[in-house]
Amino acid sequence: MKNLQVHIDNHSGFCFGVVYAIEMAEEILDEQGYLYCLGDIVHNDEEVNRLTRKGLKIIDHSDLHHLFDEKVLIRAHGEPPSTYELAIKNNLTLIDASCPVVLKLQNRIKNSFDKDETIYIYGKHGHAEVIGLLGQTNNKAVVFQDISELDIPSLPKNLTLYSQTTKSTDKFYEINEILTSNGISVNTNDTICRQVSNRDKELRDFADKFDKVIFVSGTKSSNGKVLFNVCKERNPNTYFVSNPDQIEKEWFADNDRVGICGATSTPMWLMEEVKAKILTF
Repeated sequence: MKNLQVHIDNHSGFCFGVVYAIEMAEEILDEQGYLYCLGDIVHNDEEVNRLTRKGLKIIDHSDLHHLFDEKVLIRAHGEPPSTYELAIKNNLTLIDASCPVVLKLQNRIKNSFDKDETIYIYGKHGHAEVIGLLGQTNNKAVVFQDISELDIPSLPKNLTLYSQTTKSTDKFYEINEILTSNGISVNTNDTICRQVSNRDKELRDFADKFDKVIFVSGTKSSNGKVLFNVCKERNPNTYFVSNPDQIEKEWFADNDRVGICGATSTPMWLMEEVKAKILTF
């Protein structure tokens, strides 16, 4: 392939919350050779596999009940109060790498719940962050992924609205507008992380500059799916890959300008490997 020009988006890759969690994990792995982590430390199989080789042991909540006298990493998504209560009971030392943005949101929801406000959370059902948010309300808040899930005529006339930190800002305010236009008084709390939401515009601008775009993300990443679609809408020649082996030579032509970008859960080293693979064509 002649004259391929390949560029990595400097704005892509880990958000600061993920960087913080991984740095904490690596520090302890270097000290003691192993560390338990409650859930995948990041929604990227390649990065999880790298850390697993260093001694990271991924466990779930059922495993936690049978674990005693160990260190356990809490990932950036945060955890509900029940996890901290179990840690005390089982004499577990929690290495809390919860993202500061998520912790702030948890505190705000807890304060609203203590004031007996009726809480609605715009977020993905079953997502780790959302489970942690729900825990602040004794699981009494209403979670919805789309406004269509709500029966608007039967909603309370006053409600408090929050959002999972990684949701779309535009969609959040669209939901808010629909609720208020139906006569509902909404105490609106914009709790979306701007480091994540601002990537929408950055990626649109990035995708515009290239003939082909390679979007690198784990298949489990909600953020990855959203941002891939942002790129695909702007540049139809956008391809989703999780590792370099998935790249097809046939995607490219001579003199193509190729852009590589990724989700907030995509490590920069993986995008570098993707670049290296493309340059072999």
